[in-house]
Amino acid sequence: MTGPAATQPASGSAVARIVDFFEHLAPADLARIDRIYAADASFKDPFNDVRGCEAIAAIFRHMFDQLVEPRFIVHDRVGDEREVFLTWDFEFRRARGDRLQIRGASHLRLDGCGRITWHRDYWDAAEELYEKLPIVGTLMRWLKRRAAS
Repeated sequence: MTGPAATQPASGSAVARIVDFFEHLAPADLARIDRIYAADASFKDPFNDVRGCEAIAAIFRHMFDQLVEPRFIVHDRVGDEREVFLTWDFEFRRARGDRLQIRGASHLRLDGCGRITWHRDYWDAAEELYEKLPIVGTLMRWLKRRAAS
């Protein structure tokens, strides 16, 4: 690992650097993902469970390949230089043009250099994604109404 993250101790500035990375993420940034993630970092969300910088970069690469104008907007951060919890909105357009938003949160653990070693995203795939799809969404909304007390 080379570059500023290798020698930068974890601090509030490490969290600010991570937030800035996510909020301004572009395909070119994936070549330098090792400045944000430790080499053996793990990443898990409702669809993925991977380990290592290349596997994590592949998830973001897939995001850029499948979605139009994807972007994260971080709203809150709670924690310290070793562990932080972020709340965010993920906005994107699908190929046919409709804009969608997913609300979620990330729990991050950082190493002594301020790189992410453990990244877990929490968001409700049923509510935030499936319910917004034309055919599946109708079924999901119906099931939700039936299950409500």
